Amino acid sequence: MKKKLLLAAILVGLTTLTVACGKNVSETKETPKKPEIIKVASHMTPMTDVVEIAGKELKKEGYELELVQVNDNIQYNELLNNKEIDANFAQHEPFMMKYNSEKKGNLVAIQKIYNAKVGFYAKDAKTIEDIPEGAKVALPSDVSNEGRALAILADAGLIKLKDGVGFDGTLKDIIDNPKKLEWLSIDLLNLAEAYYEKDVAMVYDYPTYIAKIGLSPKDALISEKNIDERFAISLVAREDNKKSKKIVALKKAMTSPAVKNFLEKEHSDTLVPAF
Repeated sequence: MKKKLLLAAILVGLTTLTVACGKNVSETKETPKKPEIIKVASHMTPMTDVVEIAGKELKKEGYELELVQVNDNIQYNELLNNKEIDANFAQHEPFMMKYNSEKKGNLVAIQKIYNAKVGFYAKDAKTIEDIPEGAKVALPSDVSNEGRALAILADAGLIKLKDGVGFDGTLKDIIDNPKKLEWLSIDLLNLAEAYYEKDVAMVYDYPTYIAKIGLSPKDALISEKNIDERFAISLVAREDNKKSKKIVALKKAMTSPAVKNFLEKEHSDTLVPAF
């Protein structure tokens, strides 16, 4: 009888221990943490492609990248300045600084990613000499890109700018215009369409936009020779988050070998990596 009672006690003890152990295991089991989300705004290829490649790199670091795609050159800065996203990738530093001055923004360029091969395109002229006197030339309407376009024309000898203005010149800084060229200021997103306008002889544009009408830098009548690194398309964040873990990780992913390999292999005709 005593042996039976002892055996029963042992069985009860084992059962209790098993239940207790099971309880401890379930209590100590941790729920997997959801990856932190990094929101980045961009608007067209190859910028969106770069963001998506960076997203794959960020997964290795425990982050999930969310691409916020916009369709103009205003939203990505508005979203960032209003803290609705963490960063954007769609512009160069002079364009960003123009936004800061006009909107009292606190945006900051974090990392240069690539230099786009910009230039002027002409549907009829084969050489600069073919540009007729009094021809209309389409320029970007924003000040930062206008200065870059005028510098290219000055380097080509079509105009002369005041000494020292460099890439910061405006139409008011033109001191010599031998061909008496006329200027049309057009929004950057609409310059490609201006190429087909009957009375437009030349159009300034970026590879990304001019590709919409089947052209590339190799078709340019005048190409930029002296690259100013300020115009590199850059990763942009805010003053308040520029040193955050998210932005540090994003910068690392955006300058990864995977991104550089993509730029060099897929877009060598239109851009040059800047890192």
